[in-house]
Amino acid sequence: MEMELRPSRGGFLRPFGCGWFIREYLLGNGPEGSPRIDRERGAPQADINYEYKEALARATARERSERIISKQVVRGVDVTEEYAEEIYQKQLKRVSRKFTHMRYHSFLMYFGVLKRLGWVEATERMEPSAIQDNYPDAPERTYYRLTRVGISADDRSWANPLFTLYPEIGPNHLKNN
Repeated sequence: MEMELRPSRGGFLRPFGCGWFIREYLLGNGPEGSPRIDRERGAPQADINYEYKEALARATARERSERIISKQVVRGVDVTEEYAEEIYQKQLKRVSRKFTHMRYHSFLMYFGVLKRLGWVEATERMEPSAIQDNYPDAPERTYYRLTRVGISADDRSWANPLFTLYPEIGPNHLKNN
């Protein structure tokens, strides 16, 4: 018997992908419990990265707590809403933010691909960064928003922007569904 093994929407270890999150976040949809933003105003890269990692932590904690709760229900334990929330909060505290696998530098490289594709653009809004308190020559925080090209790009392109930017490296890695 053959069993097809392929990642779901987010990959093997993630409940959702970075590209999907960035697009939904910059559209102002507040994906996975993140705050809704003004899509014209945009958001700085550091804030997008932080919200992505927090959303991954929440999704991971939710999956872990659902597994625990389902095992307890099978054993006959009466699980109340309060008890389920307590399990979720405990799991949320246990999720390491390093578990989310994407370091800030990797996020910046990924975001650079989105800029080269023309899917995101800098807005006119800038604000001082915290590091400027001690190092005045440090760069300001630049806000980014989606472009029309980024909004109209399809899900498959957003799932792997690097292969979209460099299609010649993708064919031997991609499967046609």
